[in-house]
Amino acid sequence: MSTDNNRPIKRTKTGLTILLLALLCWGSAIRTDASLTTLINGLPQMGDLLIEMVPPDIQYFSDIIKPMLDTIRMALIGATLGALLAFPCALFSANNLFPKFITIPTRFVLNLLRTIPDLLLAAIFVAIFGIGLIPGIFALTLFSFGIIAKLTYESMEAIDNGPLEAMTAVGANKTQWITYGVIPQIAAPFAAYFLYSFEINVRAAAILGLVGAGGVGIMFDHTLKLLQYAQTSMLILLTLIVVVLIDFITTKVREQLL
Repeated sequence: MSTDNNRPIKRTKTGLTILLLALLCWGSAIRTDASLTTLINGLPQMGDLLIEMVPPDIQYFSDIIKPMLDTIRMALIGATLGALLAFPCALFSANNLFPKFITIPTRFVLNLLRTIPDLLLAAIFVAIFGIGLIPGIFALTLFSFGIIAKLTYESMEAIDNGPLEAMTAVGANKTQWITYGVIPQIAAPFAAYFLYSFEINVRAAAILGLVGAGGVGIMFDHTLKLLQYAQTSMLILLTLIVVVLIDFITTKVREQLL
């Protein structure tokens, strides 16, 4: 009987939720000057662009191999450095390992870094170091650091505390506690998070070049500015192949680790 009485309430909540979302979308469209008419009027230009991108310029393939390899190197170095920085930060962020007067400030700094988009980080480092791979590596390092540290400290808080309590009972110090009680439990997830970060970095690194941070993104910017859309489509095709291949490999490896 109570279930039957709750049905009208659930329907009302669902209806109000849909109405609220519709009003938010409508208000956002007005504030951003977005309209269905503009989209429809732009369809012919979109069609013309797609026609100019087909077929891809196969001869351009040899020119983009090196930038693509640079992009993969940037992603790998950034993920590696980010992982090295993330592990100690994750330790100091785990509430079951350190007191709150340590974990709260560490998490605050971590959250602060995670709020900065990777593209903005790349633009800042380009302004500091100039155009090249170094700004991209630093940007991806901080980007990876934020992702890996957060995922790792959440996993640390979910570990089995039994071994830690047993080690404490026999007089183990904090270093032994972490070395023999925490690291063995967190090693496999940490490796999986590293691979996940590398996978994301490959996609991100392809875009960072738009602000001068090296890699294949610079080629995207160059071909788009010169309206060489056949070459752009070749870049998109190669990037798609590389990303899908890396995603497939890292997914299989992570499945074995977890």
